[in-house]
Amino acid sequence: MKKTMKKTLMVVAIGTSILMGSVTLEAAERLMGFFVTSVGMGNGGDLGGLAGADGHCMKLAEAVGAGDREWRAYLSTEAADTRGEFARARIGSGPWYNAYGVLIAANLTELHLYNKTITLESALDESGRRIKGRGDKPNEHDILTGAPEDGTGYFPDEQDHTCNNWTSSGAGSAQVGHHDRHGGGNTSWNSAHASRGCSQDDLVKTGGAGKFYCFAAD
Repeated sequence: MKKTMKKTLMVVAIGTSILMGSVTLEAAERLMGFFVTSVGMGNGGDLGGLAGADGHCMKLAEAVGAGDREWRAYLSTEAADTRGEFARARIGSGPWYNAYGVLIAANLTELHLYNKTITLESALDESGRRIKGRGDKPNEHDILTGAPEDGTGYFPDEQDHTCNNWTSSGAGSAQVGHHDRHGGGNTSWNSAHASRGCSQDDLVKTGGAGKFYCFAAD
């Protein structure tokens, strides 16, 4: 009887160990690789360029213990008569999970082609908190991207879509997406409309707060 009990306990212990190992492995495989910044940089569309925006992503990630990854801001830039830097080319190849391990996209194609996973419930900040959307006060669903829906930097006009490549807090405009997929009939998470201007006040009046998406590129 005692031998049978010991064997049973051993089997249970081994089974529990395997299960815990599986859970630990699954958690490791679902490390946070995506978030919306909990705060903007406070100077409208002037983010200090891409380097400043990337630094902001890293700083916020470090504050929640995720600073060991290579964080990049999902932002495009523009350049006259040449190709700027594309948001989609800056963020690695996926997969990306939010702070709770929910899959945002498995790869770049899934992220940009008919994406339905970025929503008010899944597009969380680095601490796993919800970002205010349409219907909240204030509405902060405008997320800076500077990109068309395919995540590149090509627009069929000569307008500024990146607040002078994220260095202007005055003249210009920024293309923004809606993380909550609501507003004006446009449900794009990355390219809903242009902002009213590049000042912090302009971003707020349009329905934002100067926040942007951060992805782990490693």
